[in-house]
Amino acid sequence: MQYDHILIRYGELALKGKNAKQFILKLHDNIHQKVKEFDGVKVMRTQGRMFVLLNGNDPEPIVEKLRNVFGIHSLSLAIRVENDVEEMKEAALYALQQEANVKTFKMSVRRTKKDFPKRSGEMNHLLGSHLLTNTDGITVDVHNPDLEIKVEIRKEATYITSGTIMCRGGLPVGTSGKSLLLLSGGIDSPVAGFLAMKRGVHLEAIHFHSPPFTSERAKQKVLDLAKQLTKYGKSIKVHIVPFTKLQQEIFREMPNDYAMTIMRRVMFRVSEQLCEREGILSLTTGENLGQVASQTMDSMHTINEVTNYPIIRPLVAMDKDEVIHIAQDIGTYETSILPYEDCCTIFVPKSPKTKPKRDKVNFYESRYDFTPSIEEAIEGIETIKVTEKTLFNEDFTDLF
Repeated sequence: MQYDHILIRYGELALKGKNAKQFILKLHDNIHQKVKEFDGVKVMRTQGRMFVLLNGNDPEPIVEKLRNVFGIHSLSLAIRVENDVEEMKEAALYALQQEANVKTFKMSVRRTKKDFPKRSGEMNHLLGSHLLTNTDGITVDVHNPDLEIKVEIRKEATYITSGTIMCRGGLPVGTSGKSLLLLSGGIDSPVAGFLAMKRGVHLEAIHFHSPPFTSERAKQKVLDLAKQLTKYGKSIKVHIVPFTKLQQEIFREMPNDYAMTIMRRVMFRVSEQLCEREGILSLTTGENLGQVASQTMDSMHTINEVTNYPIIRPLVAMDKDEVIHIAQDIGTYETSILPYEDCCTIFVPKSPKTKPKRDKVNFYESRYDFTPSIEEAIEGIETIKVTEKTLFNEDFTDLF
C-alpha cells in the first residue's frame, strides 16, 4: 500500500461557470509541463477532479513542483482503490498510520457514485470503527480532529486522502493574455511579474541595458531573475534593449530635472512598439505609488501619456516590507539585492521633478527627435528565451 496519486483542487476555477473548462484545460497543460520530467507520471481529469498519477515516483519532488503552479488551490496525496469496502478500510488505515502525532481523527465519506450500496454515514461508521479497532490511543473527534481522512467514492474508483497542502492559487498562466514586464533587476519588478502571473498572465520581459555604464553582471542578474520566475509559469522571453545611446541623448538634450520623466516615457515608447511586434496586450511594472520621483501620481500621469496600452501595477498600494516579504518567499530577493546597477540608477538627477507637467515635457521633447534612436534601439534588441532548465554562459557561473 502506498500513495499513488495526487489530488488537485481548483479553488477559484470552479467559479468560472461556462468558461471553467478552458481554465481547467490550461491548468492541465501547465501541470503536464511541470511534471513531464518524471518518468511515467501522468495528469488525468475526471468529472470535477484532476489527479496526477505517480506511477511509482517519490511524491515529494512532484509536490514541490505543483505547489508553485498557479491555478492549484490545494492538493493531497491520495490512494486509489476499487469500490470495495475492505480495500477502503486498508487504505484508510494506511493513511492514518502515515501521519505522526495524531491523537484524534475524523472520517469524511462522500459518494458521487450514488448507486454504491452503502450510504455515506454508514461508511463513516464502518471505516472509523476499523481504524479504532486497529490502532491504540487514537479517538474520533468530529469537531476539531488532528487529521481528517477523506474518502471519495466515484464511479471509476475510490480515492482516500489525508492532509491538505496549500498551494499558490490564482489562475493558470496563459489564461489572461500576455504582458510585457519592465524587468529592471531590483526587488520590485520580479514581484510584480510574479503577481501578474498569479492572475493568469503569460509574461515576456524587457530590460534596458546601458553598457559600459551597466555591466554584463547586471544583464545576467536580470536573466537569473527571469529564470526564477519561470518556476511559477512557462518560459519567458527576455528582450534586451541597447539603451546607452538613447539614455545619453536624453540626459544631454533634456533639462536635468525632467530627464528621468522623459527617460521613462521613452522606455514606454520602446516597450509599446515591442508589444505591437510581439502581439502583447499590456505592460507590467513594479511601480509603487510614491516610492520614488517617477512613481508619484503626477509622474505616472505624465509618463502614461505616451501609451494607450493598459499598465498593470500589482505593487501600487503595497509598502516596501510587503514587497520584500513576497520577494523572499518566491526566491528572487537574494538575486535582486546583488550590487549590479541598472540603467535607472546610473543617471540619477540631483533633483528630479516629482510633479512633472505634460505640457512642459511635450515642449522639451518637441525640441529633439528621439525617433531615429528609438528605432535603432528596437532594431538592436537581443531576445533570449529563458526556461527553468536554461544553462547560462559559463563565463557567469562564478559571479553569484
